[in-house]
Amino acid sequence: MLDIVRAALPYVQVILSLLLIAAIVLQQTSAGLGGVFGGNDDSVHYTRRGLERTIFQATFVLAVLYFIAAFVALFI
Repeated sequence: MLDIVRAALPYVQVILSLLLIAAIVLQQTSAGLGGVFGGNDDSVHYTRRGLERTIFQATFVLAVLYFIAAFVALFI
């Protein structure tokens, strides 16, 4: 059983990392570059809804799964 986990773990980490990258890239930001350089900040309270919220939650879950996979790789 441990040999199967040891053999599959690198593939799982690669797949998780690609999914995590895709989820991060798909997220939209409401802040423009003006805020980075001290521009006018006319921001309004912003709530994630629908698909954007789902992508945000998926990003969090993928990050946790990747952390667990990396932690398991340390001890195998």
